Amino acid sequence: MEIKRFLKDRIIEKLFKNKAIILIGARQIGKTTLLNKLLSVYDNTLFLDGDDRITRELLQNPSTEEIRNIIGNHAIVFIDEVQRIETIGITSKIIVDQFKDVQLVLSGSSAFDIKNKTSESLTGRKWEFTMFPITWKELEDTVGYVKSLQQLDLRLVYGMYPEIIAHPSEEKERLKQLVDSYLYNDLLAFSTIKKPDVLEKLLKALAFQMGSEVSLNELAQLLNVDKNTVANYIQILEKGYVIFTLSGYSKNLRNELKFAKKIYFWDNGVRNTIINNFNPIEMRNDKGELWENFIISERLKKNNYENPFVKSYFWRTTSQQEIDYIELENEQLTAFEIKTNENAKIRKFEKFKEAYQTDVKLIHKKNFRDLLI
Repeated sequence: MEIKRFLKDRIIEKLFKNKAIILIGARQIGKTTLLNKLLSVYDNTLFLDGDDRITRELLQNPSTEEIRNIIGNHAIVFIDEVQRIETIGITSKIIVDQFKDVQLVLSGSSAFDIKNKTSESLTGRKWEFTMFPITWKELEDTVGYVKSLQQLDLRLVYGMYPEIIAHPSEEKERLKQLVDSYLYNDLLAFSTIKKPDVLEKLLKALAFQMGSEVSLNELAQLLNVDKNTVANYIQILEKGYVIFTLSGYSKNLRNELKFAKKIYFWDNGVRNTIINNFNPIEMRNDKGELWENFIISERLKKNNYENPFVKSYFWRTTSQQEIDYIELENEQLTAFEIKTNENAKIRKFEKFKEAYQTDVKLIHKKNFRDLLI
């Protein structure tokens, strides 16, 4: 099953514009598949794999003439897993500056490493795209409206990774392989994590607290490490596209929580693998948390692709009034309460509405497409 990816047309538009194209995102979300499909229409594409030792050696501080020999007559150079190549920034700069007729395409799974290695060298010389697991719109465009809705409960449990969607009945085994290889191998290899056991415990703690306000001090006490270590590991998990953070919004009201943070997972399937719970949605006591995580992560994926200037928050007061999700665009707030039941009652939030001149919209299983399509 070929899934129609949103970024395909946007990348095609940027080809041969005298800039490098960089595609980043977690492993196994379809970056290489997308680029191979996109570039397959060209006969003269050179594919280089940063995981390969010989490739890394060839691209480590090569001269301009050595690069010329590597490129040969190819019009496109596609280098995958570029975070493995220490001097990829300088090498890329030479290709962009000295080989004007060559389109350089870079891809990798560590945003932190790639940006560190290319930001200075490729300033003004790159188009950068971030890719995520399948979005709800991409799923609908591929399998259709009815079939996607039929899969909704499965997606809440098993998530939206392409390989998981493409192999029904094999979800558990493939998710375990994905989590073991990516979370517990790749992140350790490409980061400054020195305590893998702490990483594993932290992930489980965050998975059980998904969608709840987190405290670095409490996590540090639970894991028996200092607060700075917890903060560093959370940042690494964010850079690796495992989790993302929402901050509390505060502007007008005196009792708003200013420094509160919530942590969500980019993919429900990854979260459920970490806690080893694949029970059907109707048998779970965390169905509300899974639904909230699904809606917010899907909305953020959509915004990243289509409207990256939108800022996302939640809202909470010291008196425990809370709104699940709010967006800020052009100084205008939009607020959402996320429930599975269309008849769920939500608070009136009169002070919030008065302060920010906006209503709070209820998002549920009957109208969620309005937010995601």
